[in-house]
Amino acid sequence: MSSAPYNVDRLLLLLLVYRTGSLSAAADELALSTSAVSQQISKLEREVGLPLVMRHPKGMRLTDAGVKLSTYATTIDNALTAARNDMSAFAQLERGEVRIATFPTFAASVMPKVLQHFHDLHPEVDVTVKSYRLGRIQEALERREVDLATLWDYPWAPIDQEIPVRTTLLKEPTKLLIPSSHPLARRRVITLEEVAEDPWITRSSHPVASVLGRICREAGFDPRIVFEANDYQELLGMVSAGLGVAIAPSLAVRSHGSDVKVVSIRGNPAPRRIVLSQLPERVPSPAVLALVRSFRKISSSKEWHS
Repeated sequence: MSSAPYNVDRLLLLLLVYRTGSLSAAADELALSTSAVSQQISKLEREVGLPLVMRHPKGMRLTDAGVKLSTYATTIDNALTAARNDMSAFAQLERGEVRIATFPTFAASVMPKVLQHFHDLHPEVDVTVKSYRLGRIQEALERREVDLATLWDYPWAPIDQEIPVRTTLLKEPTKLLIPSSHPLARRRVITLEEVAEDPWITRSSHPVASVLGRICREAGFDPRIVFEANDYQELLGMVSAGLGVAIAPSLAVRSHGSDVKVVSIRGNPAPRRIVLSQLPERVPSPAVLALVRSFRKISSSKEWHS
């Protein structure tokens, strides 16, 4: 088995110099002298056969080769962090810990039931939940900050193939929200064409806005947007005041006042798939496997499939 071409500790030292911006700052972080750090960087330059750091009277900067090598050092650093996290999970298995990334509408509806079910069975295991937007969830999973993640996608925009889906938890319908005073409020199912002339309320810079535009165009019209809400609470408030109609994933509007009617859209034009993901190279601990079982148990309940 051949040895590594470059010293890993020196590669990580170069990465620290790159991140901190100077030899002295890197030295301070490691409680070393600047001279000691400089000597190690010089040794790495001899190993590589190229200058990696350009020194000048006002400080230093990395050469193009140094910057490029730092990107490989980042990969090594991430891999070592993942290894430490996995080994730590094994070492702490007696008490156990599972980290989850999820998104707000799932965190406010299904997740509490999942955690309650899990803690009833395994009260000694700690579960940490962080609620993020979709892009941040993917990042947390890729960077091994979490063990499991719940994500969502639509048929026309599937989850990145590099993020494997462990199991599909839900197929969540998109609902139509109308004021209780609306002429169609007594109906349980409505076509989008029937509300094409209504003013519409949506969320600002949010995926639901693109969903609205897509399904309305497929129905043959462009929605007339009169209000862009910051969150679903604002959106429900505007609908309850009779200012327009809106769409939302069903989990987002499970709690609403009597002034809002939540009805089905004929044809269910935009089902949202909610999945549980885990990177395949992670070795699942018994605690993770038990939590996956709780996810499956709770998400299969009829409560979430209406």
